[in-house]
Amino acid sequence: MSRRRALVAGAILLPVVLAGCSDVAASEPSPSPKQSTSSTPSTTANPTVSPTSKPTAPTVKPTVPKARVKQKPEYYALRVERQLDKLGYPVGDIDGDITARAKQALCAWRETNGLPVSRAGLTLNDAYSVLNATKRPAPTRSPGIYVNKTCQILYQIVGNTYKRIVWISTGAPGYETPNRTGTVWRKWAGAHESSLYEDAYMYDSLYFLKDRPGIALHGSRVNSLIKPYPASHRCVRVLRPEIHHIFQDTPIGTRVQVYGEY
Repeated sequence: MSRRRALVAGAILLPVVLAGCSDVAASEPSPSPKQSTSSTPSTTANPTVSPTSKPTAPTVKPTVPKARVKQKPEYYALRVERQLDKLGYPVGDIDGDITARAKQALCAWRETNGLPVSRAGLTLNDAYSVLNATKRPAPTRSPGIYVNKTCQILYQIVGNTYKRIVWISTGAPGYETPNRTGTVWRKWAGAHESSLYEDAYMYDSLYFLKDRPGIALHGSRVNSLIKPYPASHRCVRVLRPEIHHIFQDTPIGTRVQVYGEY
């Protein structure tokens, strides 16, 4: 009897245990879909970068060339002096210093190249003109000797060339060399003393005006007397030994023209 009760009790308890298992399973949350194990980064980690965008090269600003610096005339002074000397325009010391002597050469350059004549210092137009030149220009005047009082320069034209361009010094204030045209009427070689001024010696004189006294081109005892400004007593002082060469190349009857104002 007791065995039968035990069997009945077991039969009743089994559905309860099975139901309990079912209730426990029902109380668990339903399993979620399997999470992805992909390592693709979330787009929310860096919201400014699109996962499909391509990296762009850094922007490089174009290089803008600097504006060309316009040099001052002094920048070209030494080269201008070298070129003038090479072309036969006397400048004195070639050191980049535009002295009164260099200004005489520039004055002569302007005249022989058809530029406005003056004793002014170096300009950019002068520098470009001189440095672009390859030879001395041909004269537009007939053969002869030309004395420019503005520049204090003498030109000797032989044939169709400027054979010589030389420093001179014309008459000082009160003793001005007259602006006239004459011809060589007398040549006096070597040295002789002036008939007016004691101990004043003239060398290789070329008399071209018959004024009283006669007016001549001549050398002086020392070249320091040939100033870059008017300093003589009416005659035209010319550097030595240039006057000697001019003397040799100048026959009687050669035309001599004096012009300009200092």
